[in-house]
Amino acid sequence: MTELSVEHIGVRFGGLVAISDLHFSVSAHEIVALIGANGAGKTTAFNVITGFQTPTTGHVFHQGAMLTGLKTHQIASRGVARTFQRTSVFPNHTVVDNILIGLHRQGRAGVWRALLASAQAKTEERALRERAMGVLERVGIVNRAANFAGSLPYGEQRLLGVALALAGLPSMLLLDEPVSGMNASETSTFMKLLEKLRASGVTLLLVEHDMRMVMSISDRIVVLNEGRVIADGVPAEIQRHPEVIRAYLGHGASRA
Repeated sequence: MTELSVEHIGVRFGGLVAISDLHFSVSAHEIVALIGANGAGKTTAFNVITGFQTPTTGHVFHQGAMLTGLKTHQIASRGVARTFQRTSVFPNHTVVDNILIGLHRQGRAGVWRALLASAQAKTEERALRERAMGVLERVGIVNRAANFAGSLPYGEQRLLGVALALAGLPSMLLLDEPVSGMNASETSTFMKLLEKLRASGVTLLLVEHDMRMVMSISDRIVVLNEGRVIADGVPAEIQRHPEVIRAYLGHGASRA
């Protein structure tokens, strides 16, 4: 089953071509990496898929339904979530409250019922807290629930960012440089989490600079160069692809 289909996307900013013709797909439960040199169009591609950028040409489909033209929250509600390059947590709130902030808008009890502390609002709050704790357990930081988010080590803040994305129960998660700034131990922990998420049924598309991580974790790699796909294959194929070596790997395989 195809989870995501990106069909001939083009993005232009005035005379600048950010993406010329982006075309690839991701099957359900795959881990696919999108790599390329700086400026190749990776983050722009993520922005198009998740509704932060409107493409000049082309369309994006999720499970057969077109996402192009939808707002970011509509795309999220259809099961496509993302993380960002920079950690985006609420540092002065507890870890569990970070998740609750994300979940609260999904609640049914109205503002006045909440203000009046009605039975329905209390029941809903308990259910949301249980759900929040479940998400934190899923990413391995439930023991940090009462800590302030800003006090967490960097790697755990990145895990909290993933938890925030998972709170909406997405079928697909886009990760933008998820292990950037992590040490080797944190990266190893994060890779185990990705395998766990895939096993639970989540499809993963990631942009990442750490080529060891990319080659180890990915089922398939899509390589961008100057806004177009120059290779699409399993890691072993990508490592020996002549055009990839010339355009990218040959200039330092540790960076994407």
